[in-house]
Amino acid sequence: MLGIIGGSGFYQLKELQLHRERSLVTPFGATSSAISCGQYNGQPVLFLARHGSDHQLLPHEINYRANIYALKSLGARRIISFSAAGSLRKDLKPGDLALVEQYFDHTKGHRAQSFFGNGAAAHITTANPACVTLNNDIKRAADSLDQSVHMGKSYACVEGPRLGTRAESFFLRDAANCDLVGMTNLPEAFLAREAQIAYSSLCLITDYDCWMDDPSQHVSLDKFFEVYSGTLARALRILTPLLATPFSETPSNIRQALRSALLTPRDQLSSSQQQWLEVLER
Repeated sequence: MLGIIGGSGFYQLKELQLHRERSLVTPFGATSSAISCGQYNGQPVLFLARHGSDHQLLPHEINYRANIYALKSLGARRIISFSAAGSLRKDLKPGDLALVEQYFDHTKGHRAQSFFGNGAAAHITTANPACVTLNNDIKRAADSLDQSVHMGKSYACVEGPRLGTRAESFFLRDAANCDLVGMTNLPEAFLAREAQIAYSSLCLITDYDCWMDDPSQHVSLDKFFEVYSGTLARALRILTPLLATPFSETPSNIRQALRSALLTPRDQLSSSQQQWLEVLER
């Protein structure tokens, strides 16, 4: 089943034929919003609003663990994140779409980064954190609509909620060699890997962050809303051809990410830890 996470400005999937809404409290707390369960283009789909139904959550306040765990427990085996992002490259223009291949974590350690800890030790591999096959499926669907999507991009995740300084923008572009900057894809992508879920982020480019010399090109909420709605509409059109054909098989390094990651003997885990681990391993 496909799970869709909606970012800023994307709080409901209007085309979803809604069957029910689930408000879950997980072992890691409550989700950002109720999860809409239904069908899209005849296929089962789950939808969750990352910032809450009324955008009440800042990036560092989002319970990423609860969101990913809840989607997995309801049957999600793939997740597409729709996320606004700033561009650190001139050829990635506001209004463009881009698929992420790599992540650079520039958050400050305030977010719960892992399901593990407190007596349950595991170390997953994240050398290639995005699902290449899901990215390729999305690209093929976009191609069928003659919709251009940039591929193979690197996303820097910053803490927020403030917008960045020019020094930070130059650092992320030049020293970290990133192409995009946003506030919400981490630890979401890494938690999806711990949950053995294929994860792809389709970024909606809204601005040039603040590295350009022309101040009129710098990111602002006004510019965000100027660009975002039209870009989101084009991104959502990709879902129809995407769901019209079967997804490619998820690579085994994702579907079996926990096979060699757990260090703590299972008989040393508490009953509650064994229960949530069983959900992650499904």
